[in-house]
Amino acid sequence: MKRVITVTVINQSGVLNRVTGLLMKRQFNIESITVGHTETAGMSKMTFIVNVEDERKVEQIVKQLQKQIDVLKVKDITEKSIVMRELAFIKVLAPPHLRSEINAIVDPFRATIVDSGKNVVTYQVTGDPTKIEAFIELVQPYGIKELTRTGATAFVREMQKSSDTPQLSLLQ
Repeated sequence: MKRVITVTVINQSGVLNRVTGLLMKRQFNIESITVGHTETAGMSKMTFIVNVEDERKVEQIVKQLQKQIDVLKVKDITEKSIVMRELAFIKVLAPPHLRSEINAIVDPFRATIVDSGKNVVTYQVTGDPTKIEAFIELVQPYGIKELTRTGATAFVREMQKSSDTPQLSLLQ
């Protein structure tokens, strides 16, 4: 089962190596990893997508990550309502006579053309990893010359107050 784990760390040299080393020692296969600055200076957030067969191992790794000196917060956000996005660049073999056909196929994905050559078009597509997979599958028959993906990044959605939620009265 795929798990989405976020780790907030102090942005220092060697932190990524220590965190990934811990995952490696526990034989977690990291399918995706992204790291970037947060809203707080000097802090970064790592997002890992890992394959886990035993749920107890997830609890164990979360606890072990929390013990690391540079780690401030660890969350397994798999079961929460999350926003997750990934970016991919895909160079597709696209001779001029097929470009309008290919563009019609990729249009629903809101992919943008970021570069084009005589027989190749480079598309940028962002979205959920399953959307990226579907896009790749659709352009595969035309021929993919090159492909690169960023890995997924995610965080928990904000919960909105419902207007029909009963309000407590101060007079009660």
